Amino acid sequence: MSLASLQADILGTRLTLWLGMTVAAPAPAPIAEALSSVEVMLSDEGRDAFQLTFTVGRAGVPALDYFIVSNPLLKPFNRVLIQVWQGFTPQTLIDGFITKTQLQPSEQPGGSTFTVNGEDMRVLMDLHEVSLSFPNMSVEARMWLVLAQYATYLAAPPEIIPAPTTDIPLMTDRIPVQNETDLAYVERCARDNAYVFYIEPTPVPMVNLAYWGPPPMATALQSALSINMGPQTNASVRFDYDAMTPTLVFGAMQDKKTKAVIPVATVTSLRPPLAPLPGLVAQLPYVRTQLAPESGNLSVEQAAARAQAATDAGSQPLTAQGELDMDRYGDVLRPRRLVGVRGAGWMFDGFYYVKQVTHRIKRGEYKQSFTLKRDGFGAISPVVVV
Repeated sequence: MSLASLQADILGTRLTLWLGMTVAAPAPAPIAEALSSVEVMLSDEGRDAFQLTFTVGRAGVPALDYFIVSNPLLKPFNRVLIQVWQGFTPQTLIDGFITKTQLQPSEQPGGSTFTVNGEDMRVLMDLHEVSLSFPNMSVEARMWLVLAQYATYLAAPPEIIPAPTTDIPLMTDRIPVQNETDLAYVERCARDNAYVFYIEPTPVPMVNLAYWGPPPMATALQSALSINMGPQTNASVRFDYDAMTPTLVFGAMQDKKTKAVIPVATVTSLRPPLAPLPGLVAQLPYVRTQLAPESGNLSVEQAAARAQAATDAGSQPLTAQGELDMDRYGDVLRPRRLVGVRGAGWMFDGFYYVKQVTHRIKRGEYKQSFTLKRDGFGAISPVVVV
């Protein structure tokens, strides 16, 4: 029985592989039966990625070629969608495109493998550098214009949150310019406003949501991670605290309009707190400081936003890393969302932001390793939702 149609003895977990060009469909039986393992790497930084490993053999008379290697469904920049089912509920782990393939021949029967690697659909936004100008356009309008080019692959309107600065530069003052790929430009505009940009699949196959806005810290809770709780234990976790991560910014900038020198400084992170004792407070006075970013040709609002972005980026010094026991957890852990941890004691229990998850799936086995982040010590709630 192939991995693509295999239902685990426990949890009722199975996997569906979709392949195609612009539109994908469930993989045909010969490809599904050759699939031996799947790995999906999901993170809140950079592009999500996947790796498919096939066991291959030569086909034809004479046996001149590996039939999987020559299959047109697995050629570069074909679309790949990986869907996991928990009982009757499907969840799409990734919707992306093939960027790399590798054949590893072997003299041993059944030892030859064909590996297919790819990235989420943001890779399409990073193919071509362009030179464009956006006169008299706010940053939100620019984001709508850029993302509209990818409507065929998104199939849903993007979610664009108004920037904290209401800067609409007049063309007599300055004209925003793009001299890079669409992805690099959208991400640069996000960083300048302490924002993030990502594209995630929805439960509906081939419908994706693009998000440009503040980090989504206030989200619905996922199933809790339980440690040191006997039969209720479903994860192993290690906690690390890096005292060099919290950062404050101070300095000054000259307003380009009034020429006045204005102080630029941060005192705390603006991200929603997840712990009652954040690192920025627990470490005082031993907190890293850095000078305000270069502020030439920036407005006061823009300079303040970049300084705040630096503090927000270093606001989560507490890291939790571990692996799930899927037999007991029974759910798909996703990045960019919150999860509760219980059983580690008050200092480390509570809610965490899921930064990275790696799914490793093969016949009879499904493992998830993860990285969680938080701003400091202590649980803000006496109860963690299971």
